[in-house]
Amino acid sequence: MIKDIMNANDSATPNCREMAVLKENFPSCFKADGSFDIERFKEFLSDKIAVTGEGYELKFLGKNYARLLASIDTTTVVVPDEEHNSKSENMNSENIYISGDNLDGLKHLLKSYSRQVKCIYIDPPYNTGTDGFVYNDQFNFTVEELSEKLSIREEQAQRILDLTKRGSASHSAWLMFMYPRLLLARDLLKDDGIIFISIDDNEQANLKLICDDVFGENNFLTCISRATGTPTGGGFDGLVNELDYMLVYARNITAAVINGLAMNEDDARIYNQIDEDGNRYLTRSLRRTGGEDRREDRPTMYYPLIAPDGTEVYPIGPTGYESRWICAPETAKKLEEDGLIEWRKTDLLGKKVWHPYQKYYLENRTKAPGNIWQDFFWPPDDTNHEFLWTDIEGNKKATRDIRDLFDGQKVFETAKPIGLLEKVLTIGSNDGDIIVDFFSGSATTAHAIMRMNAVTQGKRKYILIQLQEPVKPGSDAEKAGYTTIDQIGMDRILRAAVKIREKYPDTTVDLGFKHYTLVEPEQNTLDKLEKFDPTENKLFADKDILSDFGKPTVLATWLVRDGYGLTAEAEELNFAGYNGYYIGKHLYLIDPELSNKAIEAIVVKYETDGSFNPENVVLFGYSFTWTEMEALKINLKRLKDTEKNLRINFDIRY
Repeated sequence: MIKDIMNANDSATPNCREMAVLKENFPSCFKADGSFDIERFKEFLSDKIAVTGEGYELKFLGKNYARLLASIDTTTVVVPDEEHNSKSENMNSENIYISGDNLDGLKHLLKSYSRQVKCIYIDPPYNTGTDGFVYNDQFNFTVEELSEKLSIREEQAQRILDLTKRGSASHSAWLMFMYPRLLLARDLLKDDGIIFISIDDNEQANLKLICDDVFGENNFLTCISRATGTPTGGGFDGLVNELDYMLVYARNITAAVINGLAMNEDDARIYNQIDEDGNRYLTRSLRRTGGEDRREDRPTMYYPLIAPDGTEVYPIGPTGYESRWICAPETAKKLEEDGLIEWRKTDLLGKKVWHPYQKYYLENRTKAPGNIWQDFFWPPDDTNHEFLWTDIEGNKKATRDIRDLFDGQKVFETAKPIGLLEKVLTIGSNDGDIIVDFFSGSATTAHAIMRMNAVTQGKRKYILIQLQEPVKPGSDAEKAGYTTIDQIGMDRILRAAVKIREKYPDTTVDLGFKHYTLVEPEQNTLDKLEKFDPTENKLFADKDILSDFGKPTVLATWLVRDGYGLTAEAEELNFAGYNGYYIGKHLYLIDPELSNKAIEAIVVKYETDGSFNPENVVLFGYSFTWTEMEALKINLKRLKDTEKNLRINFDIRY
């Protein structure tokens, strides 16, 4: 388990994740000695894309180190909050809250949720100099180790290690902090997934460059400007900052879809015509206007339509030139059949002529979201506001939301408005999707999802990660009894659930969550792992190691590792007094003292139960003697000669 990971991490390099992808998809580009044949690789690409030796890229101190951090596996274990998770409102919940470092959390999630997340929203540290951001990490590389892994001089390795240990808030430190997290986040996204990242002026330019590097410049969707309503100093006495931003990227821009937003009455004013059934609509010319509106631009869209008097009408521009329609003939025919063409007499070169217009109905129509967001900050009855420059609601509203939930106390300083998250979720996800926030702070994302689900009886699910960051001494949060930020986030979810149930007493949506904590094994436990040698400990198992971790922790960590996620429950099975845990393709054996009767019971279960076919038998290696493991192996081999013809993978984990 942990020892295996530590051994694998010893050989990790900054590019091992990328090399694994290449080996899987381009095996013929690797020579017998394992080296990569770049010329052969270029041959694969030559007829598909242009290979260029020129371009530009973002470079910063520690970039390769950041890639290395994304490549090495986490040595944390997943500790379930058994008391919380067993409560009736939480035991079947599909929502997840993780307390721990998000770098570790993302690595665990990727083992079960790779390419399953539709929308990610994060609000990372802005690195303003006053937001408390400093870079520190717990990786204890020596100068020599880092120099070898990154293929750099020892002086460069020392500079990087100095940056990681001294609590730096430089641009390089911030980039080194964000880069591995974004690399991992990208691999969580579905093919049509979208990520929204809040940021302000301090790092917006750097974030854009790093996201171009991670997601691809071609997958950039937009940069949304948001009126915060809380002006701040901009480093120059004459100006203040009234905006922050959201960078929006797609995993794959060809697959991504941005949902429309519901229209309000102001939006609907342009639908000023009414048909015989009382339905509102507007019309737009069927002739292309603006750029590329000439016949030569799209010759196939220059064709005649039949006017009400039977005459042929061609698309003619205002000065008499041959123009084009906005659609192909078959589309125009379909519009006509569906009653979506309206003919009118219009003036053209001093004559009254027939002209077709397409009808657009208001019903079920949404509006495309723009990249300047201010509409949900003003009260609905305020029609006199000025564009982005008035005393608007924004982060102030988020502060009021916090105070309302926490008995008037401002227990969190930098929350985002619920309305902002609801808008993000509306355009970036659909019902039933998984949403991830790995800088969850006060858990606004969870609050927004629960409220949206309650209104629509929806089934969006969230996974939140929050570091157990201490609250500020003397703050309202400390006075209220909180010691860490994740405690505030979890309590907000609980309080918000109460409010939602009060407002929607008949709701049946999922308002609970499962809680897990990521924990590094203590040094005493690591020492035991290091000393344990299975080749020497043939007659005795080490029960202390299982006690150090706890069986629920081992099982939860393995379920995530093997792709079952954090909400799956393994079935507990009794084999002649010995308990095993079965799910999907895995049978987990964790407890010590596996008797011969228990081994026989396992084999009999395979032979007699047609629905019991786990291909992998996984053992917590410290719990078993060599004799027990050999007896189990020998007996499981019998299954190959039965009707099931099963070949069991025997997986011993340390």
